[in-house]
Amino acid sequence: MAEGKLQSQPDSSEETPPAAQNFIIPKKEIHTVPDMGKWKRSQAYADYIGFILTLNEGVKGKKLTFEYKVSEAIEKLINLLNTLDRWIDETPPVDQPSRFGNKAYRTWYAKLDEEAENLVATVVPTRQAAAVPEVAVYLKESVGNSTRIDYGTGHEAAFAAFLCCLCKIGVLRVDDQIAIVFKVFNRYLEVMRKLQKTYRMEPAGSQGVWGLDDFQFLPFIWGSSQLIDHPYLEPRHFVDEKAVNENHKDYMFLECILFITEMKTGPFAEHSNQLWNISAVPSWSKVNQGLIRMYKAECLEKFPVIQHFKFGSLLPIHPVTSS
Repeated sequence: MAEGKLQSQPDSSEETPPAAQNFIIPKKEIHTVPDMGKWKRSQAYADYIGFILTLNEGVKGKKLTFEYKVSEAIEKLINLLNTLDRWIDETPPVDQPSRFGNKAYRTWYAKLDEEAENLVATVVPTRQAAAVPEVAVYLKESVGNSTRIDYGTGHEAAFAAFLCCLCKIGVLRVDDQIAIVFKVFNRYLEVMRKLQKTYRMEPAGSQGVWGLDDFQFLPFIWGSSQLIDHPYLEPRHFVDEKAVNENHKDYMFLECILFITEMKTGPFAEHSNQLWNISAVPSWSKVNQGLIRMYKAECLEKFPVIQHFKFGSLLPIHPVTSS
């Protein structure tokens, strides 16, 4: 199973990956709706979903404030994200007639486009420098689209793919699991929220009130896993302002709810109908299972999202090879 394979892989000894690894610049492979079958049968899909589920298991029942190991690679990823954050401060929004899609985002993005490989090279050891151009593509894809000035779950998926690739080349290891979600992904979310707010980015392919959230999906999955078997917080509590204010620093799910309530006005049941419905589910484990199903159906099996996904040597389009 992809999950198991992924767990053992990052833990392999300090050796360089086999020299036979030919890194390639990832490219789009899903051009038409019938191509979706290729994606669902691909090694990339199996490894991607395996990675998401491995992390889901890793954070189960743990608070964000939980004590976990922070490796050098994790620290370097945080520095990378801090750099992206600093560039936002250095690129203030410009005055323009349209409220949404501030064009200063394009200036910010151009800087990332230019520097992405240098940034990734700070995280990847020199002996694996050959992987940098391939891995850097996923970083560039993970922050939104500079033409449309929008951001959505496809961009979020590119960031998860970026982390998955770092696991595959051994930069991140099995004992980095908790830090990948709590430290790196959480910092990524902060930077994305700042981008969304600063440049008033449009939601990419948003389903409006019928979608889970305008911008993110994964923090709801991992965030609901964190809350499994919580002594007193139940799904019904996340629509309760007091419960959210008191607990959001410990739980990614509640942090997402807080951001939604800051960004949207009016009754929660109206602006976030899907989440409102989820608050009626009796247990967090049911919420978690339901969200995984929904993620597959609403994001990973939707052509408008997956047509932008890129495939290389680390996340290949070829059908799953049984190991």
